[in-house]
Amino acid sequence: MISESELERIRSDFPILKNGVGGKPIIYFDSGCVSLRPRQVMHAMNEYYEEYPACAGRSIHKLGKKVSDKLAEARRTFAKFLGARKAEEVIFTRNTTEGINLVAHSLKFSKGDVVITSDREHNSNLLPWQLLSKRSGVEHKIVYSTDNMEFDLEKFKEMMNDNVKLVSLVHSSNLDGYTLPAAEIVKIAHENGSLVMLDGAQSAPHRQVDVRKLDVDFFALSGHKMLGPAGTGVLYGKCELLEEMEPFMLGGDTVQNSTYNSYVLLKPPEKFEAGLQNYAGSIGLAEAARYIEKVGKEKIEKHEHELNKLISERLLKIKSASIIGPKQVELRSGVVSFNIEGMNFHDVAVMLDENNIMVRSGQHCVHSWFNAHNIPGCVRASLYLYNTIDEAGKFLDVLAGIARLR
Repeated sequence: MISESELERIRSDFPILKNGVGGKPIIYFDSGCVSLRPRQVMHAMNEYYEEYPACAGRSIHKLGKKVSDKLAEARRTFAKFLGARKAEEVIFTRNTTEGINLVAHSLKFSKGDVVITSDREHNSNLLPWQLLSKRSGVEHKIVYSTDNMEFDLEKFKEMMNDNVKLVSLVHSSNLDGYTLPAAEIVKIAHENGSLVMLDGAQSAPHRQVDVRKLDVDFFALSGHKMLGPAGTGVLYGKCELLEEMEPFMLGGDTVQNSTYNSYVLLKPPEKFEAGLQNYAGSIGLAEAARYIEKVGKEKIEKHEHELNKLISERLLKIKSASIIGPKQVELRSGVVSFNIEGMNFHDVAVMLDENNIMVRSGQHCVHSWFNAHNIPGCVRASLYLYNTIDEAGKFLDVLAGIARLR
């Protein structure tokens, strides 16, 4: 758990928590969508624009060399953050969505290959496989959850066969915070000769992730969910796989040489990073990773669990409230998705916002799950390292008042 004094110091790093909105303090419970950013990240980005606003890898002057060095440092930082063997296994992207699409378009698929996903995937890890299925004859199969909303390992085992090329699953769900048993999934898939990709958008910011220990083949994440800039992300891939894959986007800085009818690709990661990159963003994202490491991933996870436990226990004392996802708090990370019977989820969110309590309402880009369960949507409170017990109490007090209005 993050101590009270440390939490106060952390909160002082986030200008919006100090300044509020309209002079009034805010309670920000929407980090599952976009996290707040500390001043250290903004400073790192501004430093690029103010002190070395040049191009990496192409210009040999002093400013160009400084950018190249900083970008290489950012890549090494992320390799360490994820437990990768080499910095070359880290590809900078715009977000998790781009990372997943990169694999969908660059991995060699053949007609008859199978891609397996779960029934709680974000659109970013659902639509690319639907499109691939339409275009290439790749079969897309779904593992449906158990009745208690957990991943069904037995069904998954039954679905595995020689045709399964890739298992692409959300690591921690943005629907309800549930974390899939990734280690067991990877083991089963690899015993079958299948590759595994994890959507780590909701796991990497909140818990310890070691891609080597997991032995996962690909891992995608977004910067905007882990204190980093918008439009930044990372795709980790095992070096030997990245070397075999063909880039789906080509252009400047992806080739060693070209003629009018041929080209020679650079090695990974450069061959996947076409065009001028978001240098300030990648540098800022590395600073976000360092910030998380400094606080401590285990402490962040415990802190969110305690907040979730408090919210879940008191929320269920509101008779009209129901929580989406597993009943066990420890399975739901820092996410509490819920509905108030007889009230529209958007209305609940608006009334919370009137009290400067910011949550998300709707289907959270998991339309498929909500449609399958005939649920129009829900309210989602998603927590992070800067949230406090006092904020959780105020949120619950206001919510109880809202529930009495139904």
